[in-house]
Amino acid sequence: MTLFQQLWQGRERPPLFTKEWCRAWAKRLLQFPTLLKQWRYHARLCRAGARIAPTAFFSDAGLISGKLHQLTVGAGSFVGRVELSVHAPLLIGSNVCINDGAKILTASHDVLDPQWPTVAGPIEIGDHAWIATHALILLGVKIGRGAVVGAGAVVTKDVPDGAIVAGNPARLLDKCRPADLRYSPTASLALFRAWCGPSGSQPAVTS
Repeated sequence: MTLFQQLWQGRERPPLFTKEWCRAWAKRLLQFPTLLKQWRYHARLCRAGARIAPTAFFSDAGLISGKLHQLTVGAGSFVGRVELSVHAPLLIGSNVCINDGAKILTASHDVLDPQWPTVAGPIEIGDHAWIATHALILLGVKIGRGAVVGAGAVVTKDVPDGAIVAGNPARLLDKCRPADLRYSPTASLALFRAWCGPSGSQPAVTS
């Protein structure tokens, strides 16, 4: 199912030719360039073998590089202007928010080896995690469900479910998020609001 099919399925249906109907379709027409851009991003990634849920949203998929067949992005996830370097499996769950300027790097170099070889390791980001602006996630790390990585944090170790980390290197803060997280980061985006109304709610499809 494509993004357009999902939006069509979950669209608001005001009475035909009422003010509400005209207003809804005017917003949808205004958002058509954004919808077209998302179609191009999804098509490019999927052609390369990535597994992208129809309702995942990308601000700039041109910053995603590497072995794209190892990339998975779940439903309702927002990926801003983010550098994704995919040289090992990179799993981004559902309803994840990754803000502009973040970098997620699945590869580096072994500085202790005279040949300076490339080393790679998988990264997993759990559902409802939030990766804030300019955070850096390094290879081999798992970010737990609902975890928060603060702005500018450098993450070199696993982050537990619901944990909040900040700093360089990232350290656990003495607080955690609630377990029952229900929001979708894409719900407030103009594209989804134009089709699904003020809540931006989407059909519960995850693949």
